Amino acid sequence: MNREMALKIVLAFVGLLFLASAYPLTVFVRQEPALSMMFSIYVTLGVFLLLAIRNPSANRSLISFTAWSSFAHAAVMGTQALWNIVSRGELVGVAILVVIGVALIVLAPAKQRIAPVPVAAPGHEGVTTGV
Repeated sequence: MNREMALKIVLAFVGLLFLASAYPLTVFVRQEPALSMMFSIYVTLGVFLLLAIRNPSANRSLISFTAWSSFAHAAVMGTQALWNIVSRGELVGVAILVVIGVALIVLAPAKQRIAPVPVAAPGHEGVTTGV
């Protein structure tokens, strides 16, 4: 399996996982409004990850954002779990977010190199050969 195919599989899995958070969003909308707001962001991100499957190279920044925001979320949630602000069971979610982040960083498309545009020598701008 090549790297791009592996990335597309990860994008599909993560996109569907994030999209599935639409269900808890509806369950917690009255009980935990802040949690519902966070889930709404993940649902939206899931839709865009699924769209990114078509052309991962064109969606490099979205893939990078997903990876780094997963690390940030894992860091906050892990700290809260260690300080007993949230249940220690949340450490499972921390591990999942770290795995998502690492997978996306490792499989992310390489940065496209743009060929330099030749620049005319000074004094020769717009000069054409009379052919």
